[in-house]
Amino acid sequence: MSSLSSPSNMTYHESGVDIEGGETFVESIRPLVKTTDRHGKMGNLGGFGALFDIKAAGFNDPVLVSCTDGVGTKLMIAIETNFHATIGIDLVAMCVNDLIVQGAEPLFFLDYFATGRLSIDIATSVVQGIAAGCKLSGCALIGGETAEMPGMYQNNHYDIAGFAVGAAERNALLPSGITEGDTLIALLSSGVHSNGFSLVRRVMKQKHLTWTDPADFDQNQTLGEVFLTPTRLYVRPVLTLHKAGLLHGAAHITGGGLPGNLPRILPDGFNAVIEYHWSIPPVFSWIACMGNVTDQEMLRVFNCGIGMVLVTPKPAEALKLLTDMGESATILGHVTRAKTPTEKPRLIMRIQPDFQNITR
Repeated sequence: MSSLSSPSNMTYHESGVDIEGGETFVESIRPLVKTTDRHGKMGNLGGFGALFDIKAAGFNDPVLVSCTDGVGTKLMIAIETNFHATIGIDLVAMCVNDLIVQGAEPLFFLDYFATGRLSIDIATSVVQGIAAGCKLSGCALIGGETAEMPGMYQNNHYDIAGFAVGAAERNALLPSGITEGDTLIALLSSGVHSNGFSLVRRVMKQKHLTWTDPADFDQNQTLGEVFLTPTRLYVRPVLTLHKAGLLHGAAHITGGGLPGNLPRILPDGFNAVIEYHWSIPPVFSWIACMGNVTDQEMLRVFNCGIGMVLVTPKPAEALKLLTDMGESATILGHVTRAKTPTEKPRLIMRIQPDFQNITR
């Protein structure tokens, strides 16, 4: 028999996991979840699985589309500034903006929140943002998972992931019908969105800047406020154009920028030609100048002011509809045939933004 003494009556709480706190958190977010209800949602929060009735959502011959994503190291800015109110909007946007380019209507969303020790205030603030993003996207927040894992995260650190499911009628999936002469329309971004933040944070570190420092290109905001500007949700304009029969395709401009994302929606034998300038927010010039980042690298890493590119056969009608919705849209270029029908799609830039000389 071992002479070593051992503690008796060990508890999970003493190990760092607060089951009661988790239950309190679930109860505290029930009203937030309720605000996202939509046709098709079934059951209540707290079950072993989330239910959704796709027939009640109004589909006849649906194809389900699913996406999952996170917000990258933008999350570190929320943690370091202790401002968590909008990071949930980013999480929803990164998922539903990918759904809609398939022609899918967002139906429901689930979130994953992992932390070392649960702070109900922080977690509730994050879920408030998630609920707001879901409500704006027309999708129900129907469930999720809160994981408390002592030793995995630093104090008050956490990670989040999102999972979105949408549906499109089988004969209405995108992209479809993209051909020579189609026009490219840019929907402008609200800023950096949720990509490239490892580079942003490196620039901040090398320049010895803090998130509370004023943004020299925006006297009304700190750098933290600028970079925490939430990712735009493009659900309404994209689906409105699609339902009006004005959309052949759409590309969500995230990591990889225009060169990495626009060719993904083109069929073999076609290229995307960008021939017009667009409005580039000054934050991108700031990143380029402060970090001595080349123009090519800026375009490869960031959205550079364009959050979504639409491919339409009827640009005049599409622009009018977008303008009527209050959207900031501009013609960007067109689709052209490649030299051979088997050539892989690529992006042709006939103009080159000069980030070093953008007015700040």
